[in-house]
Amino acid sequence: MELKHLTSFVAVADQLSFVRAAVQLHISQPALTGQIQKLEEELGVQLLARNRRTVKLTDVGTIFLEEARATLARARQAADRAQKAARGEFGRLKIAFVSSAALEIVPGIVIEFRKQHPEVALDLINIQTANQVEGLLEKTLDIGFVRLPLSNDQLSITIIHREKFVVILPKEHRLAKEKQLRAAQLREEPFVAYGRRWAPGFFDSVMQICNREGFSPNIVQETGEMYTAIALVGAGAGIAILPQSVVRAQSRNIVMKPLSKSTEHSEIALATRAGNNSSLVESFVSVARKVCKTIS
Repeated sequence: MELKHLTSFVAVADQLSFVRAAVQLHISQPALTGQIQKLEEELGVQLLARNRRTVKLTDVGTIFLEEARATLARARQAADRAQKAARGEFGRLKIAFVSSAALEIVPGIVIEFRKQHPEVALDLINIQTANQVEGLLEKTLDIGFVRLPLSNDQLSITIIHREKFVVILPKEHRLAKEKQLRAAQLREEPFVAYGRRWAPGFFDSVMQICNREGFSPNIVQETGEMYTAIALVGAGAGIAILPQSVVRAQSRNIVMKPLSKSTEHSEIALATRAGNNSSLVESFVSVARKVCKTIS
C-alpha cells in the first residue's frame, strides 16, 4: 500500500468525483482510477460504489477513510519532524554540566535554547568533567559543560566562559584582611582541593599557580564538588583556590581575595564529539556562543 494511493482515495472521497479529484491531484482520470482499483484489490474490499453518474463511499470505505486520513497525517508529521531534526529544531539532547556552571552559565543558555527550539527535549544531569568525557566518548551524552583544561583528540572544545582564580579563606583567617594575596603567602596553608580524579586539568592548573611560587600545596582534603570545597573552607578545614563566580554564589563564612600577579584563568567549555555532531548539537553550541557573549 502506497501513500499516493491513500492520497488519491481521500481526494475521491472528499470530492465524490473522479474528475474533480484528478484535477485536484494534477493527474489523469485513468491514472487515478487505476490507483483506486489497485488499492481495492490489495485490500480485497470495495471502498467506493460508483457508476457513470455517482461516486459514493461504501460502509467499509467510510471506516477506511478515517484511518487513511490518520495515516497521511502521521506521515506528514514524520516528514515534518525529520526535516526539523535535520535543521536542529526537533529531537532530544543529553547534556551534562559541572555543578560550578549550574548557577551562572547553564540556565541562561537552556532558557534561550528552549525559546528558539521548543520541540527539542533536553535531559540535563550534573556530572564531573572526567565522567563527562567518558559519557561523550561512549555516546551516552551529546554535550558537556566541562572545566578546562581538557585535552582529547576525540572531542571538540568550544570555550564559552572565562574567569579569574581567587583564594577563599575562612572569615577569621589571619590573611582575611589583606586586599589581595600572592600565591607565595599560601605556602604553609592547608589546602582544600577540587580533586584531580574528578577534574585533572583544573587540578593541574591550581598546582601550577603554586609551583610557580616554588611550593607544592599541602592538600588536607579533596572533594569532587566546588561548593563542597567552599563549605569545607567555611568550616575552617583550610583554604582553596577556585573560580571567582563559584565563590560569589556561596559567600557565607568565607572571604574571597584576588591573586596578585596571576594571569591564569579558569575556563568552562562545551565538549562534543569531534567531527560527528548533529544539527541539533550544532544549534545548541551556536546558542551558547551567543548567550555567553554577555556572560564571559
